[in-house]
Amino acid sequence: MNAPLAHRTPDARLEGIIKLAILAVGGQGGGVLTNWIEDLARANGYAAQATSVAGVAQRTGATVYYIEMAPAEGGTPIFSLMPAGGDVDVMIAAEMMEAGRSIIRGFVTPDRTTLIASTHRSLAVSEKMVPGNGIASSDEVMAAAEIAARRFIAANFDQVAVKQGSVISASLFGALAASGALPFPRSAFEDAIRASGKGVEASLRAFAAGFDAALNGLAEPKSAPAPAAPPKVSGPARLVAEWERLMARVAALPTPVAELARPGLEKVVDFQDLAYGAEYLDRLDAVLAQDKAGNGWALGREAAKYIANAMAYDDIIRVADRKTRATRFARIHGEMGVKDGKLLQLTEYFHPRAEEITSLFPAAMGARWQANPGRMAWLDKRFGKGRRLRTDSLRAYAMLYVLGGLKGWRRKTLRHRQEQEHLARWLETAMAYRATNYDLAVEVIRARRLVKGYSDTHARGLSKFDRVLGGIALVATRADAADWARRLREAALQDEKGVALDGAIATIRSFA
Repeated sequence: MNAPLAHRTPDARLEGIIKLAILAVGGQGGGVLTNWIEDLARANGYAAQATSVAGVAQRTGATVYYIEMAPAEGGTPIFSLMPAGGDVDVMIAAEMMEAGRSIIRGFVTPDRTTLIASTHRSLAVSEKMVPGNGIASSDEVMAAAEIAARRFIAANFDQVAVKQGSVISASLFGALAASGALPFPRSAFEDAIRASGKGVEASLRAFAAGFDAALNGLAEPKSAPAPAAPPKVSGPARLVAEWERLMARVAALPTPVAELARPGLEKVVDFQDLAYGAEYLDRLDAVLAQDKAGNGWALGREAAKYIANAMAYDDIIRVADRKTRATRFARIHGEMGVKDGKLLQLTEYFHPRAEEITSLFPAAMGARWQANPGRMAWLDKRFGKGRRLRTDSLRAYAMLYVLGGLKGWRRKTLRHRQEQEHLARWLETAMAYRATNYDLAVEVIRARRLVKGYSDTHARGLSKFDRVLGGIALVATRADAADWARRLREAALQDEKGVALDGAIATIRSFA
């Protein structure tokens, strides 16, 4: 966070054309902010012009809004239609990476530009596509902005606005007023909001909060949040007693392992039932029997996390269950700001492959269908086009609700048998390496991170996982096998298609 900004009194000596650019993505009110600035200028005796060029899509590119203004005396000025590098007085970025893009495009220069940016993140498509952590570094953008801009004003203006029941356009308008970059008093900015006639009170609250945040910064939390307490359970006495027995088993584990075993147990029981939770602890106990404190329980700790992830796989039943939970609808209503008495229409997108359909069949039947190309083609023809289900309607909601309630059927399905067999082979491979190379066994456990998601995402992850284990087998006898296993996992997380992983495996084959 930047240091608090000392308020500048608007400079009445500003002459000539003042040039402002705004980078904002869909839903951030960039058009509203542009209109406010344009109305502000005209109401105070300035001629003004605003233009915009839309981005490609919601998050593949931001809309560029551009405003030029000049004193109206002495004739009508000729304004430009788009910003030019090195020729922008005020740059407003409604998201941290948009600030970085404005710097790259040359809109921000140290001799003239005031850069106002929100520090929150709205992840770009390119960041979400990376299988691992593809999030760009905000710290690097902050450091570049301090150098590139004449003045840099930064705060989480999105959070500021949301707390006031408004959107980021209002808090950024407040930051612009606080910067003193325009020759107008605060009251003129507030009058522009009032003149719009829409959401005035909430916008004025967010404006004031943005003004204060730009001047003084945001207060840091006084202390870190307390760790989450164990979940309080209720229900039939028999089930509560069984849950408490499982939690007692977790409490008896080594502390580093128990820290991850508790959320792991919660996840597995939520996925299926208490008996499945007991199976999770049995598998974890089998790993711990071959681990020891001298290694910091690294193998058991990683196993606690990734065994739970492997057991709580994403099948159709789980997807349907999560899409019909009351907590999900409450979260969506809160994020969309739905007030009492308002209706929200919610469309779910499904694109099940033939493999997902047959995965719900009884194990033997499903295996026969998957081995028959003609039957799989028949299923693809009927289900491959995808479905759009309105879960605010009774019919679609009821269908998903019933499907999500098939936990009792799950253990009989082909998908469950496949997952259990894959889980057993994975653990067997890891524990086989443990005898000769403890660190390599830990890396094999961590490789399970590659398997996640649903449908095509799961298939790609599973393919990468198998290729990584194949690569590990080529270097298993080397002293640096664990390091190579880590490199293979990290390569697999770099891109969706596995190009980096192919390169890493090719390197191994060159000396194996």
